[in-house]
This record gives sequence, structure tokens and C-alpha cells, in this order.
Amino acid sequence: MPVQFYPGEKVTVTYDTEVCIHAAECVRGLPEVFDVNRDPWIQPDGAPTDEVISQVEACPSGALGHTTPA
Repeated sequence: MPVQFYPGEKVTVTYDTEVCIHAAECVRGLPEVFDVNRDPWIQPDGAPTDEVISQVEACPSGALGHTTPA
């Protein structure tokens, strides 16, 4: 399953395993949300929604995405 979904209260983060180049920008930029030593490794409620979205959009490969409830 290449695309994984990590739902939070205000934003769902998506992660495409086939696109990721493992640059680790997400981990360095927002470690309270992205932590490879934790399960699940993405916890969207770990930081304010705007910070999560900003970090997701900074992903150099485009492997991360986000959706918000309607």
C-alpha cells in the first residue's frame, strides 16, 4: 500500500512510500509530528494545524500531502 493516511482532528496527513526520497525534512522541521521512532510515525495533532500543513508542503519529493475536513 503505497499511500498511507494519518488522520488528525483537523488535518489528515498522507504519505506516499513510493515517492519519498527520505530527505527527512519533515523530521527535522517538525519532530513533534514526524518521528520515525514512534508508531504511528506521523501524529498530525502534535502541532498546530497551520504548522503541520506548512511542513507537509515543504516536502521536497511531494511524498507528503494533506486534507482537511469539509
